[in-house]
Amino acid sequence: MAQDDGITLIDTGYLRPRLCAAYLVHGEGGRAALVDCGTAPCAPRVLEAIDAAGVARDTIDWVLVTHVHLDHAGGAGPLMQALPGARLVVHPRGAPHMIDPSRLIEGARRVYGEAMFARDHAGMLPVDAARVVAAADGHVVPLAGRPLRCTDTPGHALHHYSVWDAATRSWIAGDAFGLSYRELDTARGAFAVPTTSPVQFDPEQMKASIRRMVSEGPAAIRVAHYGIVTECARLADDLVARVDAMVAIARGVEDAEARHARIVDGLTMLYVEAAAEHGIDEPAQAVAAVLGGDIEINAQGLGVWLDRIAKTRGD
Repeated sequence: MAQDDGITLIDTGYLRPRLCAAYLVHGEGGRAALVDCGTAPCAPRVLEAIDAAGVARDTIDWVLVTHVHLDHAGGAGPLMQALPGARLVVHPRGAPHMIDPSRLIEGARRVYGEAMFARDHAGMLPVDAARVVAAADGHVVPLAGRPLRCTDTPGHALHHYSVWDAATRSWIAGDAFGLSYRELDTARGAFAVPTTSPVQFDPEQMKASIRRMVSEGPAAIRVAHYGIVTECARLADDLVARVDAMVAIARGVEDAEARHARIVDGLTMLYVEAAAEHGIDEPAQAVAAVLGGDIEINAQGLGVWLDRIAKTRGD
């Protein structure tokens, strides 16, 4: 747990250390807001971190979830039960799934299987509709002395917003500004790749969202996976170029039966080459160790996107 400019980074403990972050934003008079919250099994750890930050649970006024993927919003139900004064701020497309998470639970069980679901996601709870605020584009959350603006940033998901904190001129971006793990930092700065996980990846929307965020001239961007990055303009250019490269890899696969494996191979080669250019030691090993799971998920999302555009064309 680390605090910077009145924002405390909380490691949610999802799967491994320094994989998934939530952010505690400190307002005036001890009031606070929590942005993203990890999965349901992460909720006790997040609550312990709030306590360790010296923030009373009844002074958390807002819980904001950038989108309703389970590593960002799965813990919202248990946390709302433990934070009696909080209201939940969620994209209008995601609000129904927080009030009734049954479809999220069903989908997670289908994707992960019962054993993995029980280990990583069990314990999701509904949130009382009276405590849910649907945040349309531009919605301002009135944290005491520190308003937070929710800005639509689709591309990773249609139900995604990012949070602008004018006090620090920074974004809390969820997954809209890609993945940037601290293990891959070098003397050249942070290394970032897009996250194209299923099922709503859209390359043009993703690039537009990245450009929209960087157009504010942010001093920093806080990503969920993982931590704070600067050099935002350079990283935005890298991310946009890598979206195009990833799409080209997916489009270039002709063997339908081996499509997923070919996309995985193409993404791995792309990231290893980029890691080498970035000065990362032993790039092949580093990419496998740090990005292996994300490569699999990104390939799945690209496959879903290919199927969607083929269906749209009537192929």
